[in-house]
Amino acid sequence: MFTSSQPESRRRFLTTVAVGASAAAIAQTSAAEDDQRTLVVGVMGLSRGLELAREFSTKPNCRVKYLCDADSSRVASAVKAWDDTASPRPEGIQDWQQILSDREVDILVCAAPNHWHAPATILACAAGKHVYCEKPCSHNPQEGEWMVQAAAKHRRCVQIGTQRRSSPMTRSAIEKLHRGVIGRTYLSRAYYNNARGPIRHAEPSDPPAELRYDLWQGPAEPKPYQANVLHYNWHWFWNWGGGELANNGVHTLDLCRWGLNVEYPISACSSGGRYGFDDAQETPDTQTVSWEFADRKQITWQSLSCNKHGGTFIEFFGDNGAMELDSNGGHRVYDRNDKLIEEIKGDSVGQTEHVENFLSAVRADDSSLLNCPITTGHPSTLLCHLGNISQRAGLRLEIDPTNGKVTDQTIVDRYWKRTYADGWESKLRM
Repeated sequence: MFTSSQPESRRRFLTTVAVGASAAAIAQTSAAEDDQRTLVVGVMGLSRGLELAREFSTKPNCRVKYLCDADSSRVASAVKAWDDTASPRPEGIQDWQQILSDREVDILVCAAPNHWHAPATILACAAGKHVYCEKPCSHNPQEGEWMVQAAAKHRRCVQIGTQRRSSPMTRSAIEKLHRGVIGRTYLSRAYYNNARGPIRHAEPSDPPAELRYDLWQGPAEPKPYQANVLHYNWHWFWNWGGGELANNGVHTLDLCRWGLNVEYPISACSSGGRYGFDDAQETPDTQTVSWEFADRKQITWQSLSCNKHGGTFIEFFGDNGAMELDSNGGHRVYDRNDKLIEEIKGDSVGQTEHVENFLSAVRADDSSLLNCPITTGHPSTLLCHLGNISQRAGLRLEIDPTNGKVTDQTIVDRYWKRTYADGWESKLRM
């Protein structure tokens, strides 16, 4: 036992050790308490959002407080169907601003239509909320850039919902590619086919009483209500969606980019159009896009949204073989002579793991832990935008591989951003 006769330096040393140990204990206690703290969630958009709301509600110490949709019938149906055994019944609302103004809310889940993804994320970050944003992360390239800036400025976790980034099976397949299982991987082909029918034509009309159409349009350039647009066909109109490329293409392109280990392309070229149906849709129902990268690599994407017969989800080609990747994480590896050498059955698209990864990052207040942060989601979504810009402009685009920007300023001026409803651009500009 030490006495007061000990040298002063020794006593200072012991005091420092004691203080350090106490601080460490406090830090451990604080971390443990944060792990147990209930995270409060507001969900915006109750089509895909309802599934995500149920996913979040099953996680320990996570409570869904709001279910929000501009359509009051959707709100009422979602609240009525809520399983009270999973978590307390949420409050149903139509105006998402209530989520932002509630200081108790930690997380905004944005599953509203594409034209809302970036504006909701940017404003939520500014309001101190972390964000789980559905794919595609943005409606146009400028918004993606603003989202990256907003997440960094406000130090918020922003996870993009390309959930296969968290699928253990898919992660294993990508790791094999990066380890060289098929040699140097230089080409990836992605496919998406569906049997969507025509949406016909419709004249402007009054929206149904249960729909707050002003809240649904929000930041988008105002357009008259048409019955053939809501609730799903907005995907096929440039004012709100990005066609099948942004709708489902982003899932595959994110994995293609990951597997090839590439960032921004040097060119993009799209062909296709309205081949299947003569109706009101503006976006292609038949489309093929190619992106080239500086290190002799290429991604191609083929889509036929009016015929279900189609190819494999994703294919990778290397100088020593090939890999096929299924939508549920399964994969097959072939040698150079096209002999099957490995087959793994898949069983998950990664939704549960993706939400868990997001919540862990939020609790740690560390966006570097995210499997698909906005800094990853933006370059993948940008491929969709570049493909659609090429399609709309009817040109092969030359692109700066350092930032993904089209080198032709006239194209940038016309397609890089959108026209907003009055007052919205100033809210979002970073």
